Amino acid sequence: MSTKHEHVIGSRNHPEASPVRVIRPSHSTNHQSDIRDSEDGIGACGWALVVLSYIVFILTFPFSLFVTIKVVQEYERAVIMRLGRILPGGAKGPGLFFILPCVDMIIKVDLRTVTFDVPPQEILTRDSVTVSVDAVVYFRIFNPVISVTNVENSRVSTQLLAATTLRNILGTKTLQEILSDRENISHSMQTHLDEGTDPWGVKVERVEIKDVRLPVSMQRSMAAEAEAAREARAKIISAEGEQKASRSLKEAADIINQSPIALQLRYLQTLTSISAEKNSTIVFPIPIELLSLVRK
Repeated sequence: MSTKHEHVIGSRNHPEASPVRVIRPSHSTNHQSDIRDSEDGIGACGWALVVLSYIVFILTFPFSLFVTIKVVQEYERAVIMRLGRILPGGAKGPGLFFILPCVDMIIKVDLRTVTFDVPPQEILTRDSVTVSVDAVVYFRIFNPVISVTNVENSRVSTQLLAATTLRNILGTKTLQEILSDRENISHSMQTHLDEGTDPWGVKVERVEIKDVRLPVSMQRSMAAEAEAAREARAKIISAEGEQKASRSLKEAADIINQSPIALQLRYLQTLTSISAEKNSTIVFPIPIELLSLVRK
């Protein structure tokens, strides 16, 4: 049965303020106690090797400083194992620290955000369309000790899990959803990856789908479908334009029929437009009344 440890934190600026009680999860303290217990259990032979390492350090001083003094950068942490067991206190650094020769092994862990490309995955969508999808993943290590002890290679494991997760999630989507809903797919993939890599001390910060490639035959089919849809819309727009133009012409004819002089004005306007083009065409307008007389 797990227990919870309570720590009392006082206020520095206000001594009279009541202390704040913070309850921390028991799994973190249990992990630290396991490391402490493992350090205490190196045995008599282990302590003898530690003492012997100190003696060797003293006898070879100052040349031993080149082996025992290590420097860790600001973005790195060092996990030190003494006789195969992690030293208490977890990861060391940044800065300068001391290790014992022959009994201590140092593993440096980079805490910066790392990116990698997920190789293109051939995925069969829910509507039976084969697509090739690739993505990019941003992650960082938030617990160096767990990343060393719980997984052999956190980077490679995260890459393989990202490729598998990409195939599993996109396999439940249709082609239209993959093309139009990339943001939600990326968020869902990030959530699944973060849950899977949390026991490895890895935090997945961001996942982005880079490209979705379709087969050539599918591209031709989609292009033909889009072209047919555009032609249908163009015919509909043209028919609607002709309908509106016929209505306007009918209204104009009704207006001209009510006033015969309006047709003469239209003739004059047509002559003005013809003369503006500087051509040799000569137009003689004939009054409508003359035509009516000829008919009679």
